[in-house]
Amino acid sequence: MASANDKVKIDGIDKKILKFLMSDARKPILEIARNIGISGAAIHQRLRKLEKSGLIAGSKFVINPKVLGYTTMAYIGIFLDKAMSNPRAVKALEKIPEVLECHYTTGNWSILIKVLCKDNEHLMYVLNKNIQQIEGVSRTETFISLDQQIDRQITI
Repeated sequence: MASANDKVKIDGIDKKILKFLMSDARKPILEIARNIGISGAAIHQRLRKLEKSGLIAGSKFVINPKVLGYTTMAYIGIFLDKAMSNPRAVKALEKIPEVLECHYTTGNWSILIKVLCKDNEHLMYVLNKNIQQIEGVSRTETFISLDQQIDRQITI
């Protein structure tokens, strides 16, 4: 498997395969093979190579949270009392199901998290009863996302 500093070499065929699968991970391999002009076995072989290299990190279904009633997305900057609090805070954040992402950052905050809640009242509950109760959290700064206008992966 490639380390974080190693660059994976991909050719034009690999790029075409990846573009098809990034647009629809459920697209049949044989359909991709017909479009590209190579065999299905060659596609499978290339995909195994790309998975082994670490370039492909799995596939997943994307759930539409609005259908389940989750309409409030927020980003919360978390100020910790000291840097040593970070591992404990992250472990506590992992236990909060509304926390979707957690990033160790530079700048004013120690941690930046992305949370998804049903509404503003739910967000306030998560902030007051869960996040701000974590040992080491001195304060938070919340930004509610009004609308996600770009959602994409890196260009291949």
